[in-house]
Order: sequence, then C-alpha cells, then structure tokens
Amino acid sequence: MYSQFTEQQLEIRDLVRNFVKKEIPHEVALHWDEKNQHPTELINKMRSELGINGLVIPEEYGGWGLGAIEQCLAIEELSRGCLGIALGFAYTGLGILPILKGATHEQKLKWLPDIADGKFGVSFCLSEPGAGSDVPGMTTRAEKKGDKWVINGAKQWITGASDAQAFTVFAYTDKNRGTRGVSCFYVPRNTKGLTVGKKEDKLGIRASSTHQVIFEDCEVSEEQLVGKENLGFVYALQTLNASRPFVAVMGVGVAQAALDHAARYAREREQFGVKIGTFQAVQHMLADMSIKVETAREITYKAARLSDANDPNLPKYSAIAKAYASECAVQCATDAVQIFGGYGYTKEYPVEKLMRDSKILTIFEGTTQIQKNEIAAYVIKEAASKKD
Repeated sequence: MYSQFTEQQLEIRDLVRNFVKKEIPHEVALHWDEKNQHPTELINKMRSELGINGLVIPEEYGGWGLGAIEQCLAIEELSRGCLGIALGFAYTGLGILPILKGATHEQKLKWLPDIADGKFGVSFCLSEPGAGSDVPGMTTRAEKKGDKWVINGAKQWITGASDAQAFTVFAYTDKNRGTRGVSCFYVPRNTKGLTVGKKEDKLGIRASSTHQVIFEDCEVSEEQLVGKENLGFVYALQTLNASRPFVAVMGVGVAQAALDHAARYAREREQFGVKIGTFQAVQHMLADMSIKVETAREITYKAARLSDANDPNLPKYSAIAKAYASECAVQCATDAVQIFGGYGYTKEYPVEKLMRDSKILTIFEGTTQIQKNEIAAYVIKEAASKKD
C-alpha cells in the first residue's frame, strides 16, 4: 500500500541528493574507481557535512532515532551517485546492527555516540574464506582465558576494513552447540593480534575497500562480548534481515541511475537521421527498465517499513526485496550499456561502471539463490499453515 514520505524524510533525501550532485559527479566516481582506493577525505566530508551517520541510532546514544526508511532514502541517493563510494560511507550501518540488536545499554552508551558523531566506522565480520553464506561452516574461535576472550581465525570480504576503527566479529565460543554456540565481539582496530590483510582487486565497487581481517591470539575483555554469550547467531540473523533492505535500495539507486543515463542518451543520440528514443525497440527497453525500477523501489520500501514496525514478516520481504532489486540493478545497467551501444562499453560514459558495480549486489549479504531458498521456505511454511 502506498505511503507518502514525511517532510523530514524528504529533507534527508534532498540533503543527500544535493551533496551527491555537487561532490560525486561521474568524474569523481570514476577517479576513485580507477585508483581502486577508499576516498578518505570525501568520506570524512560526508560524515561531517551530512551528519547522517547516526540515522538509526537512538537519540539516547547520540543518534537521530529514526528508522530504516530514512536510512534507505540516504543510501538510495548515495548509490545513485556511486555504489563504491556509497559503501565506503554506509558499511558502518551494517557494522553497528549487531550492537543495536544485541548490546547492553551500557555497551551502547560506550560505543555508539562516537559512531553517531562520525568519528569512525565499524565493519561487520561474518564471512570467511571457506564460509560465506554457509555461516555454520565458519572456523573462527573465541576461547575464554581468565577474564579475557582470545580470538583466532580469519574473516573474508570485509567491506570498509581499511577505514574502520572497530569490527563486530562473530566467532564460535562453543562449537559443540553449533549455531547456538556463536558469539559476537566488538574489537577495536588497534587490538593486538588483529591485522587487516590482503586487499581485494575487484571488478566493481572499487572505491570501497575490501580486505581480509586476521585474528591471531587477539585478546578482548569480557566487556567486549556483545550482549550475551552464544547468542551471536541470533544477532547475525537479525542483522541480515534488517540490512537487506539497505542492500536492496542500493540496487534501486543503481538501477535508477542506469535509467536516468539511458533516457537522457536516447533523447540526444541520433542514428539514421533521428533520435534513437524514437525507435520502438529502445522505447520498450526504457519502459521495461522503468517498470523494474518502480517495482524494486516499492518492495524495498515495504521491507523497510516492516523493519521499522518489527513485523514478523520482515525476513520474507527483506529477502524478496534484496533478490528483486539486486537483479533489477544488473539488468538495468546492462540494458543501459546496450542503449549506449559502443560508447556504453567505454569509460568515457558512466554506464559501464554501473554494470561492473551492480553485480556485487546479487552476491554479498546472501546471493540471489540464498534469498530464493529463504523465500521458498516461507512460501511452503505459509502453505502448510493454510486450511484447504
């Protein structure tokens, strides 16, 4: 059901939209893409000027006390400008979710205010070299020794690792209990035994730093155990359900950018003496792109509203939003390249970057196939509960 955005929500959207237009034109996005480097000064400027670091952090911990809708509006606009730079800013939104979901009041008071002030970022450490979607297959361990926890293991594909000043790290604290033996820890970057390792040389989102993070006899205090021992897997599931609308809206932003560029080019480019926008084949491609973008946006913001309402249907709809919007981004970016023709395949124009960037959305935070597995499980469960 359609729900109009509030005045405050539109102000947040416009604040970010205007910043992107001014500070992240295509030349800037392409510059950082080619440098394959986290744009530290630009990210710091975003944190200081936009002041939206704590949108979903409660006011008592220094944040705005807002919700997923506002976060989605900001992320959509950032992703419309550059997905890599958007991730360089937004990775903290994922990193702090385990704290918001599981930490004690005292832990939130200690950790969240500086994050809300934009003083540093937090990376989420769940995936491993041999365990991405297979979370129970992870091997990182945390062993209790006296009043300390000692973490050993390695995390892979960690977004924002070169910039982050802290990490929310998942590790087995009781392997014999399976997923009921996983805990989460808040680990500052300067902790002895923590090393930010190999940087990945990626196809797209190259302004977003992606590294391995290694833990070798990494000691943390009892106070750095997020929430309760052995509840980490619950926090991880809650985090992923809440974060998938944010990934979905990245897809919406990329798809909208692809449509914007393609429609503008179709009005300007001439072939056979006429604008290519007069060709029915091109018109139908633009129409299909528009249908996909609007559908993706509606299901994504529905998932965000369910998240804000703590609705039990969130896991199903966040999976639907993530699966549909990420595939929408890939298709719209690919179609935009097709409409641009040979020029679309060059770096002179922005759509080739959109095509490279978009693909990651169908992979990280649960592949499209994983989302479909989850959606099907809910559909079958719902069918079983209905009477004939």
